[in-house]
Parts: sequence; C-alpha cells; structure tokens
Amino acid sequence: MIVSHIDQVEKKAMLGPGVEKAWKQICISPAEGWDGYVMRVFELEPGGKAPAHKHSWPHINYFLKGEGIVHIDGTDNVVKEGSFSYIPADSYHQISNSGNEVFQFICIVPKEGEYIG
Repeated sequence: MIVSHIDQVEKKAMLGPGVEKAWKQICISPAEGWDGYVMRVFELEPGGKAPAHKHSWPHINYFLKGEGIVHIDGTDNVVKEGSFSYIPADSYHQISNSGNEVFQFICIVPKEGEYIG
C-alpha cells in the first residue's frame, strides 16, 4: 500500500538518443505491491520529447497538464489536459510537448516496460 504525493517522488532526467528536456518519476510499481505494472509521471519541458520508438508492451497515458502530440504509427494526435491514449504493443510512437508550458502525463506500463532493479 502507498499513499503519497508527487512532490515526494524522486524526479530523474531521462537520457538517451532522441530524448529532450524530459523527466520521469516512478510512483507505483511492484515494489509498492502493484504486481505486474508500473505507474510513472513524465514531464516534458517546452520543446521536450520522448524518443520515437516501439516495443513489445502497450501503455496507457493520461494527460495532466499542458499540450502535446502523441504520434502513433504515422498519425499525429493533439492532446491536452484531460486527454488519454492507449498505445498498443509494437506501435511506433513518440510523445512531444507542443506548448509553451510543462506537459505532464501519467504513463502506465507492464513491469517489463520499466527497468526496475
């Protein structure tokens, strides 16, 4: 069980090819008792983006603030606060900030989607 606040979760800069101005916080994982899944919160600064990629697991996103683009298999989808998305496994995708403020969203993946030690 866990009850906490996002301000209490360590924020780590995302690094790697294709990543720009991106931060991640791991809120709930198997370590807190959610077997098989991980809930993360991402922040993309203005001009920020996650890398374009694909992988063998799906993920669910809920957009908390700001505005951005969810690119899935060649289609750009405009999202904003209150929008949500489901990205199927093996879909080529990228999420980017298209606004002038921080773009923040929840991303839930199966545990294989997060490399937890």
